[in-house]
Amino acid sequence: MSKILVVDDDPIFTQLIKDTLESAGGYQVMTVNRSNQAIAAAREFQPALMVLDVMMPGMLGTEIASQISDAPDLRHIKVIFVTGMRKKGEEAQQGEFVGGQHIIAKPLNPDELLNAIRLQLSPAENS
Repeated sequence: MSKILVVDDDPIFTQLIKDTLESAGGYQVMTVNRSNQAIAAAREFQPALMVLDVMMPGMLGTEIASQISDAPDLRHIKVIFVTGMRKKGEEAQQGEFVGGQHIIAKPLNPDELLNAIRLQLSPAENS
């Protein structure tokens, strides 16, 4: 079972993602709604992947991702960014955000999110 940490300032959004992933099966999901709690939650939960909002009060998702990639105990965590700043159909350019992680526009299509997660996680982590 793969652990996924969802970080977004909208509790309804994080609950929707949690419900979607848990319904799909094979995922243990933790949600955090405050950007300043993301790093501590990642250390505690040790997820394989983080679904991370780009624009949040306090700290941008890109700043959180940068801290994760700089921390030896967290750099294994893969990141999928979600953003309301990009319109559906606009292509994300590789490397546009920290490390070139996958970027998905809001409103999220649950199938698109699940496909992105499956692509990010290795088969060993999905078992």
